Amino acid sequence: MKWAIAADKVSKQFGQLKALHEVSFALPPGELVALAGPNGAGKTTLLKLILGLLRPSGGTIEILGEDPAIGSLAARRQLGYLPENVAFNDGLTGRETLMFYARLKRQHADAALALLERVGLTAAARRRVATYSKGMRQRLGLAQALLGSPRALLLDEPTTGLDPTFRQQFYALLRELRDRGATVLLSSHALTELEGRADRIIIMKEGIIVANSTLGELRRMAQLPSRVVLTMADAMSVETAAQLAPTASMRRIKPHVLEFLCSERDKMDFVRRIVAQGTAIDDLEVIPPALDELYAHFLGPHAEA
Repeated sequence: MKWAIAADKVSKQFGQLKALHEVSFALPPGELVALAGPNGAGKTTLLKLILGLLRPSGGTIEILGEDPAIGSLAARRQLGYLPENVAFNDGLTGRETLMFYARLKRQHADAALALLERVGLTAAARRRVATYSKGMRQRLGLAQALLGSPRALLLDEPTTGLDPTFRQQFYALLRELRDRGATVLLSSHALTELEGRADRIIIMKEGIIVANSTLGELRRMAQLPSRVVLTMADAMSVETAAQLAPTASMRRIKPHVLEFLCSERDKMDFVRRIVAQGTAIDDLEVIPPALDELYAHFLGPHAEA
């Protein structure tokens, strides 16, 4: 199977509202993909189409080689899903809740208990879900999504309510799944934590995909300037460095610290000129455009281009 999840010119209309406009993409096995976009961009609608909870108004969509709306039970058991707002029966304990989902997926009880431990809920396993915090409910939802080591995992704002320590563990779990060949599609507004973790980023706006590539390729496409931060050894070096960058935008952060905005094309040439001059530099840092800057770029006037 070449693609784990594939959409071809998928559209979805609710009355007069067109939520998706001919969306096309293909995700191979073993890839962690971030799905980003403002509220109302169509992200959750797209996830529901992939799950088979909605039928497209036009186009086709496949997950694990099947139409999700009419797929086999075997294929559905290889699919994991964590919705944005997790809802469980408050009267059940965490253990009882996960056992219920394990039976639905025909998974052994030992696997369910092991997942409770992985998400840090062993000590609270016999407490009723009504007593769980938002973060604990989110971890329980993640455990049910991971039942059966799914080959395709769909996550909608999965880190909401999670503390920083468990967020690290959460992404470690996702990397394990990806490295075993699972495809992970993660919809989130937490762009900072996705940077460096996602293999690819899909950005949506008003039901249209406006960007779909790796972080490096998006940077090349956007052509946003990088920041070159120089910490100079003395005042004379500060003046010399300032004169070597007549075309760059410069600002002084501290008395001996300068920041230059350089285009992707010119940044290395600028650094080489600084070094070749023999200017006394204590430190040099090149900071490429962050994911949130790229996000704003592709959602702005440049999106149509």
